Amino acid sequence: MNNKEYLANEAERLYVISCNTVDEIASKLNISTKTVCRWKDKFDWEQKKLSYTRSKQCFHEELYEFARKLMKDITADMDAGEKVDPGRMYAFCRVIPMFAKVKDYEDVVSKKDKKTTTSRGLTPDIVARIEEEVLGITPNVDYEEETEEE
Repeated sequence: MNNKEYLANEAERLYVISCNTVDEIASKLNISTKTVCRWKDKFDWEQKKLSYTRSKQCFHEELYEFARKLMKDITADMDAGEKVDPGRMYAFCRVIPMFAKVKDYEDVVSKKDKKTTTSRGLTPDIVARIEEEVLGITPNVDYEEETEEE
């Protein structure tokens, strides 16, 4: 594998798995943003990232369902006064900490997705801040209260 192939593979891994932006990848690998964008389009990283994210979310759902069934079986055995199989109890205890890792991953992915999907237009909140801070227009509190009462 030559250096170009290595960089392309590493850039793809950073984008798909680590959820880095194009600018972050270019900076980390010391290559141009234009090159990273070209690789992103050429190798369809967006689709790969979507598939990877879905597979992780599906895994989380499967893990949750597995733990739920295991807990239900253990609880049924305890309620029936039967001895709980140590193997099932061990498996249940090992699965629980995995939820935190999966949750952390999902949080990272959702934060990265929110960064890329933020709107660039003027939202009502931004307009209100501009009116208040720049133009000196204060919101009419009495009018807002009257319309809420009606």
